[in-house]
Amino acid sequence: MMEVRRMGSQIGAVIEGVDVRKLDDAGFAAIYRTWLETRPVESEVAAIDLMIRLARESGARIHVVHLSTAAPLAAIQRARESGVAISSETCPHYLTFDAERIAEGDTRFKCAPPIRGSSDRESLWRALAAGQIDLVATDHSPAPPALKLLEEGDFLRAWGGIASLQLGLAAVWTGASARRLPFDLLARWMAGAPAALAGLAGSKGSIAEGRDADLVLWDPDVEQIVDPAALYHRHPITPYAGMRLRGQVRTTVLRGQIVYEDGAFAAPSGRVLLGPTKNRSSM
Repeated sequence: MMEVRRMGSQIGAVIEGVDVRKLDDAGFAAIYRTWLETRPVESEVAAIDLMIRLARESGARIHVVHLSTAAPLAAIQRARESGVAISSETCPHYLTFDAERIAEGDTRFKCAPPIRGSSDRESLWRALAAGQIDLVATDHSPAPPALKLLEEGDFLRAWGGIASLQLGLAAVWTGASARRLPFDLLARWMAGAPAALAGLAGSKGSIAEGRDADLVLWDPDVEQIVDPAALYHRHPITPYAGMRLRGQVRTTVLRGQIVYEDGAFAAPSGRVLLGPTKNRSSM
């Protein structure tokens, strides 16, 4: 922690506290609640409390990734008010799905922390709308079918992760529009705030003079049914399969050059971006 502070960097804290006491009593591995109970809300809160304490002692910056519940947010807010440099994010799958509707053995939904109940999902939406959560990131985690153990349906042994990169914008907009939240919030959650966190606010994350012309031409009203065969990532296993999502990307512009348009890609033209740590925002 002290070395992180000396370097002017920050720690991305992956919070998925495990209650090992639950493992013996977990029950059948194909039942989703088996997985859910190994990582209860209390463990997530305790893990974040630990990171806050270490950050306070060392002065290091902390970014809490993929919040699955709003329960730790009061502690995060108190830490901010006391001077701790801390920010947080959640993910499209925590804003879309709920534990009550995950079928037995459907390991497409396995991720860590686990997808929790509908009340947790709604609390995340309220926190986002209130500005208590800084950003939304996909935590894109594709996996070969063999690692997902789709035939065995074993939630304890299957690979934990959901691929959301292609669907993240539509999934979040579907939930936001259903809750009558304005579209400009998506630009803050999924562009402006991530750019600031990465130290790239001087060139990325907003439409302004001097910024890179990184643009998405987006139809917010068209609806699409998610077809795994139409996904571009290598292993198109997705819990979004068959869902009706609102919004679709028509064109993507990178530094003024069209790199995607109506299903056609240009030659890769990306480059590594390393923002100076001294300009990174604590959100």
